[in-house]
Amino acid sequence: MSYEAIAIIMFACMMLMMMTGQRIFAAIGFVAVIVALPLWGTGGFNIAFSASMKLMKWYPLLTLPLFIFMGYVLSESRMADDLYKMFHVWMGPLNGGLAIGTILLMVLISAMNGLSVAGMAIGATIALPELLKRGYDKQMVTGVIQAGSSLGILVPPSVVLVLYAMIARQPVGQLWLAGVFPGLMMATLFILYVVIRCKFQPHLGPALNDDERNVPLSEKLRLLRAGALPFIIFAAMMVPFVNGWTSLVESSAIGALTAVVAAVAKRRFTREVFENSTRKTLAISCMFMWIILAALCFGAVFDGLGAVKAIEGFFIGQLGLSPWEILILMQLSYLILGTFLDDTAMLVIVAPLYVPLVKMLGFDLIWYGILYTITCQIAYMTPPFGYNLFLMRAMAPKEVSLKDIYISIIPFVFVMLIGLALVTAFPQIALWLPEYVYGK
Repeated sequence: MSYEAIAIIMFACMMLMMMTGQRIFAAIGFVAVIVALPLWGTGGFNIAFSASMKLMKWYPLLTLPLFIFMGYVLSESRMADDLYKMFHVWMGPLNGGLAIGTILLMVLISAMNGLSVAGMAIGATIALPELLKRGYDKQMVTGVIQAGSSLGILVPPSVVLVLYAMIARQPVGQLWLAGVFPGLMMATLFILYVVIRCKFQPHLGPALNDDERNVPLSEKLRLLRAGALPFIIFAAMMVPFVNGWTSLVESSAIGALTAVVAAVAKRRFTREVFENSTRKTLAISCMFMWIILAALCFGAVFDGLGAVKAIEGFFIGQLGLSPWEILILMQLSYLILGTFLDDTAMLVIVAPLYVPLVKMLGFDLIWYGILYTITCQIAYMTPPFGYNLFLMRAMAPKEVSLKDIYISIIPFVFVMLIGLALVTAFPQIALWLPEYVYGK
């Protein structure tokens, strides 16, 4: 049997196991180890052992639990409530102002947590009821929350980019910095869409009434101070790193410590907050560790089979496609996979194939990591099985139907496609900041 046929069988077996409901890391790791045994004998098991040692020696991985813990401390201590109250008071007088404030809230939650689920949970439980109560169009606001929460996998400290860094063997710090401007650009495009639409259709996002606008200046300033705390935490963590004063791991430790100090100062760091944050951090961190380990095993077996060279020969030699045409096909495959898989599953399944191919085609792997992440954002909201669609359905009130949720994401998907096209056409949107910081 040819190595190409073995690679195809491996991929098919993995997909079949995942369709049976097996956990992602179990399906991927099991297929990798079982295939390695007949190919290389008992020595094939060393591939899994080697991958685990490589994982344990990867120092930047320490950032993963620290950033996740920081995010959970901030969310469990309800500091996001202060943020939304601040945006409510300061942005409410504008048409669509609360929706704009919600997008900004999602950006900040993303910068504090690194997971899209956290933004979705906070947006659906805090922002959505307030927006609906004030007469905002339910289709527009559910789309705002879904699109805004998807920024969690792009804005640093993105946990998904940590996973990509491990598989692609790229610096986490450069990937995080590469996600800053694309993330802010995407948020700006969302805000522009809301502003333009509410200008022509004011009834979709009515401004606050006179009673709600009449907030004393002292109260506005108090909310501004309370809402500014997460900004201070993020600055305390990122400024030393960007200026080269601390390493990435040291910055993540500063962020976690600053979040705890802030929660203590506000008298919200209770035993329950600490216990919940620790338990959730442990669960998420262990899940990602297993996924990374399984992906490394699978990728090592694929490398050994020479599957990447076979794919390159098929696309370039037999089909005669150009590098850019191949890249577009890869992005389309991510969009298709995203209709029934989440971002981590897509990455560990396809990255062992695509990352070496992207490198052979001469593209920058840091830039491609951002392209992959933006494509995942789009796939997250693409029917029929977009991950964010079902999260919203589970958290939204009864008056928001599944049909409303499906319709709500259509304009935001088009906005994201514009953002993806801009980053594809102008790679320096992603690459300028890491080149500037690491070039100093």
